[in-house]
Amino acid sequence: MPIASEVNLAEVFFNEEDLPYEEEILRNAYSVKHWMRYVEHKRNAPRFVINTVFERALKELPGSYKLWYNYLKTLRKQVKGKCITDSEYEEVNNAFERALVFMHKMPRIWMDYCSFMTGQCKITRTRQVFDRALRALPITQHHRIWPLYLEFLKRFDIPETAVRVWRRYLKLCPEDAEEYVEFLQSIGHLDEAAQQLASIVDNENFVSKHGKSNHQLWNELCELISKNPDKVHSLNVDGIIRGGLRRYTDQLGHLWNSLAGYYVRSGLFDRARDIYEEAIQTVTTVRDFSQVFDAYAQFEELSLSKVMELLERNPNPTEDHEIDVELRMARFEYLMERRLLLLNSVLLRQNPHNVSEWHKRVELYEGKPHEIINTYTEAVHTVQPKLAVGKLYTLWVAFAKFYETNKQLADARIVFEKAVQVDYLKVDELASVWCEWAEMEIRQKQYDEALRIMQRATAMPKRKVAYHDDTETVQMRVYKSLKLWSMYADLEESFGTFKTCKQVYDRIIDLKICTPQIIINYGMFLEEHNYFEEAFKAYEKGIALFKWPNVYDIWNTYLTKFLNRYGGQKLERARDLFEQCLDGCPPELAKNLYLLYAKLEEQHGLARHAMAVYERATTAVKEEEMYAMFNLYIKKAAEIYGIPRTRQIYEKAIEVLPEADSRKMCVLFAEMETKLGEIDRARAIYAHCSQMCDPRVTADFWQTWKEFEIRHGNEDTMREMLRIKRSIQATYNTQINMMSAALINAAVTTGEPPKDAMRALEVKAAETTARAIAAVGASGGNIMFVRGETQGGAAKDDRVVNPDEIDIDDEDEDEEDDEDENGTEGNGGAGGVDISKKIPIERQTIPAKVFGSLHREVEEKESNEMDE
Repeated sequence: MPIASEVNLAEVFFNEEDLPYEEEILRNAYSVKHWMRYVEHKRNAPRFVINTVFERALKELPGSYKLWYNYLKTLRKQVKGKCITDSEYEEVNNAFERALVFMHKMPRIWMDYCSFMTGQCKITRTRQVFDRALRALPITQHHRIWPLYLEFLKRFDIPETAVRVWRRYLKLCPEDAEEYVEFLQSIGHLDEAAQQLASIVDNENFVSKHGKSNHQLWNELCELISKNPDKVHSLNVDGIIRGGLRRYTDQLGHLWNSLAGYYVRSGLFDRARDIYEEAIQTVTTVRDFSQVFDAYAQFEELSLSKVMELLERNPNPTEDHEIDVELRMARFEYLMERRLLLLNSVLLRQNPHNVSEWHKRVELYEGKPHEIINTYTEAVHTVQPKLAVGKLYTLWVAFAKFYETNKQLADARIVFEKAVQVDYLKVDELASVWCEWAEMEIRQKQYDEALRIMQRATAMPKRKVAYHDDTETVQMRVYKSLKLWSMYADLEESFGTFKTCKQVYDRIIDLKICTPQIIINYGMFLEEHNYFEEAFKAYEKGIALFKWPNVYDIWNTYLTKFLNRYGGQKLERARDLFEQCLDGCPPELAKNLYLLYAKLEEQHGLARHAMAVYERATTAVKEEEMYAMFNLYIKKAAEIYGIPRTRQIYEKAIEVLPEADSRKMCVLFAEMETKLGEIDRARAIYAHCSQMCDPRVTADFWQTWKEFEIRHGNEDTMREMLRIKRSIQATYNTQINMMSAALINAAVTTGEPPKDAMRALEVKAAETTARAIAAVGASGGNIMFVRGETQGGAAKDDRVVNPDEIDIDDEDEDEEDDEDENGTEGNGGAGGVDISKKIPIERQTIPAKVFGSLHREVEEKESNEMDE
């Protein structure tokens, strides 16, 4: 025992305190507990003393893990902080070796030994200790040793040893391959790192501990091999990246740039340029194209700048250098010029059936006829009618117009001939091609050829087919195209004969594809050639084909033309036409027709017939136009029969019209009666109208009546008007209050507000009414009368100066009405006679406030009688 040998037996002594522990050990020499108590007792003793106790204990119990662990722990504390070259370190190492003779299956002893050896920087010996530990321990305990081993490898620069150890470790833990790759990159072994990363990517069952997807690992591999072409030799970089291009189609731009970058760093610039060209010709998204094109442009720009720098440094440049500069400059300019065209190619690769992109491609080739022809040819052969995005026929038409612009009419006709044979998706597209063909012939002044083309386009097929039958080809259904027939008719009108044009219009009507405008055009064409009856027959055919409201324009044109042609010569026929037209005419279209009918009767018929037409019109038009129609009816009646005959029309209008218009009509009726001097009739009309006038809403009406009474009435009529106003107001208040009370009660009962907007408005109206009543009750007003139509000048307070002014208070009108019923007449009556002077009437005391200003007049009269 080397440690015990340092201590002479003479130096070993025991205190009296140690005797109990010694006695216990003598009695129980094989008890670990007693030895540990003794060690605990000696924990503050000198180093050699406590070590001696441990040695004595281990001599008795060499297989005790607890003793060995604590002994080794104590020894490591004793050398802590000392230089690693101190001899005491070797003594601790020897102690570990002696312990492992018995504790070689204990991982903690191995772990402490390995950690202790790592700190001594003895690389070979430490590696041997780690290897012995792995050999001695079962494989289930290796996971406790390997982290220390890997940490030891990272701590010291021993790349070859580290690589070999890592390879051994990955056999046990292949899931830690990412850490191995990182380690290889850190030590510069990029070739092996690329190999390891490639094996990870190829392993479909590999799960990254860092949460990386297989795609991210692939990108790391591409970046590694593309940026280090001089260090990665064992992998086929081109094949790996192209495999990624087939596998990850959403990252084509990045992968193409990686492949090109690999060749750039390898010095193979021409090969890199080929890669860039291949990339921009194959990518299918704008994002990938932008990435590749930007990288390509940057590559060409850098290449040009490098050559320019070399040229500037060389004072005597050779001809080859100048040619090289010009070549690189031309390449760069050519690339930038092709950008839009290359981008268009990308969009066409996305969808080769996009018509608008083909048109844009043609525009990019402006000034290059051969490329334009090739583009059009490729477009019409590529775009499929059922998959086309846009209108396919525009490609054919533009192709033909290109030949037409370049004076190649024969080629343009060949293109149109092929275009009309294409199986388009819709009939309208084929019809447009025929029309464009005919227009081209017109532009070339080949009018007969244009008519022949339209005749060919509208020819009947051998068998009858339905226009909307999608199972039939468009060529079989195009003969019913209205667009085609409309242009054919226009061409016949312009360049054909009357007979051929008439045949075209008749054919359109027979096919039942005409529109009201076609009928009107046909009629006008016949009229221009003085075939008026034929034109009227055409209108009749159109009327038979259409229903309201589509037939309105035909009827309007027909009747106008008929009246302009015959006037009153064929009055009965015109009446029949009007009656036929008005039969079933909707109210919203009836007004103009009735006015036209009435005008006919006024100018060429009888007045009573015209009045009858106006009367029918007042109820036949829509509700919004009835008021205007009644006004017109009244005006015409006044002109023909005189004003008195309009009374029954006013009465009917008031009865038929809605309330708002009926109120206006009542006011007009009353004004008319006033002008005739029928004041009582006017007052009766106002009284009748008041039944539908809520004072809160129709204040204008009541103001009008009030002004009427001021001009033409007296105190009694004014009182009557005010009484009616209060009565009407009370009626509306009662109705609204009852409704609002019911709604409020319902809301209180259910605890919910009114659900419908109408009820909410009614409740709000009830509140407004209550406020209005309170305001009326709190305020009072005086009414000033002027005798007859005489009006005085305005005073400073804008009131009429009237010497006979009577102060009337609204609050005592009810009491005065009661007095009238008892035989008492107010002082403002017609005769101004006070009956109370002739007939003694027993009076009761009434508060003066009830009478208002009248009370003072009564007191004055009584005092005068008493004086007499």
